[in-house]
Amino acid sequence: MKSAPAAVSFRVRRHFEDPAVRARYDLNEIADGMTGVIALGRGDPDLPTPAHIRRAAKAAVDAVTLDGADPAGMLDLRRAISVKLAKENGIEVDADTEVVVTTGGQEGLYLAVQSLVGPGDEIMVPDPRYTSYDLAIAVSGAAMKLIPTSAERGFELQPADVAAAVTPRSKALLLISPSNPTGAVIGAESIRAIATIAKEHDLMVIADEIYEKLLYNGAHCLSIASLPGMRERTLTLNGFSKTFCMTGWRVGYIAGPASRIARIRRLKAAVSAAAPVISQMAAVAALTGSLGFLREYLATYDRRRRVLMDGFRGLGFSFTEPSGAYYLFVDSSSKGFSGPELAVRLLRDARVLVYPGTGFGERWRDYLRLSFMQSESTLSEAIERIRECL
Repeated sequence: MKSAPAAVSFRVRRHFEDPAVRARYDLNEIADGMTGVIALGRGDPDLPTPAHIRRAAKAAVDAVTLDGADPAGMLDLRRAISVKLAKENGIEVDADTEVVVTTGGQEGLYLAVQSLVGPGDEIMVPDPRYTSYDLAIAVSGAAMKLIPTSAERGFELQPADVAAAVTPRSKALLLISPSNPTGAVIGAESIRAIATIAKEHDLMVIADEIYEKLLYNGAHCLSIASLPGMRERTLTLNGFSKTFCMTGWRVGYIAGPASRIARIRRLKAAVSAAAPVISQMAAVAALTGSLGFLREYLATYDRRRRVLMDGFRGLGFSFTEPSGAYYLFVDSSSKGFSGPELAVRLLRDARVLVYPGTGFGERWRDYLRLSFMQSESTLSEAIERIRECL
């Protein structure tokens, strides 16, 4: 029998050796060695961090002492998060005991999973999904139970499928809305039904709301922790990278019941200590300052979304229109290609980098994920290159 560290090492190595996971890394490495590549792969915002946030960071360089920061995060930031959650999400949390500031959203996900599940447990995850969830679950030793979604239902997680996936080992459910890679938003009625299922089966919920403000066509996100009986069984994850274009600043947060957050605080102290203090100061400015920039940013993203959709529709591809985030999940089989085959061909012959659907779950061999984090003119150029390639 493997020792615990050896078992963890094996699970991590197996994750990175998985051909579906490796494909994304391999394509990035090939693209790095080429010139003139249009990157529609990574999901990092390309718009600038708003000016008032950058000013706060510059002031913080001269104004703060960087030693001795609380691993749970600066109290001013935790208070700002508490106010934000109450005002915008209908979630009441105590800043002292029910919030932890994390070094980015990805660390938040890792800490949340490690705090909830372990060997012998099962955590339910919508499919397709961002595979960083897989790695966090692999490290925990828990089993991942995939809940299928479908293009026919707009990739929206269905309560009936959640209920059917529950087993005696089920301990937690991961919700991602809007979704990466599909851009699907779980409707309010479905969220309420899923909350009922969670209470009936005594499930904890990890609600990843990182894309909550990136919505189109009147879509709305309902925070499951705001519903009756769900506050005490939900860890809400969020961060600043997507809404505020702060990907490289590495600051996010987890909010939840004090008993769970106490465990996460201890894990956070052991894993990485405090998030960067300058980034935390900037995050305070993000939450307490104006959101006036967001209307312009969303309008920009929506124009890009339409350019990409119109272009791929004109090329003869089929896809489900995304209601949130900034991705298009395209059915490559509608043009007679598998996702990996077409991704390689587009990079090699058109110098356009996209990710195959297998990077988001092995079932999705016939899909591509494209990000619209490029200018409209660059997206149009990418579409023309793809047209010529095909």
